[in-house]
Amino acid sequence: MEDSVKSMKNIISDETIEYVGILAKLDLSEEEKEQAKKDMGNMLDYIDQLNELDTEGVEPMSHVFSLHNVFRSDEVANGDDRENMLRNAPQKKEGTYMVPKTFD
Repeated sequence: MEDSVKSMKNIISDETIEYVGILAKLDLSEEEKEQAKKDMGNMLDYIDQLNELDTEGVEPMSHVFSLHNVFRSDEVANGDDRENMLRNAPQKKEGTYMVPKTFD
């Protein structure tokens, strides 16, 4: 990276690390906070490098691999067999199952 471009490492403040720690419900030691600050800065610097890439003409994608639908179509196979389904019901009324009340 050029010297004229400010490194993202300098942008990550102690307050940012503290806030991220609170959000993640982490109790970080001072050494862990410094390491997290360094790691976050490195990640942001890498993202800055990616932003420099020429993506003109590159089609956006949602997945790295080409995907296709592997599900079968939803087709009714057994049809309306209501009478047969209700045959073993302990209680039925007007073509539906009757069940005990669960609350008053």
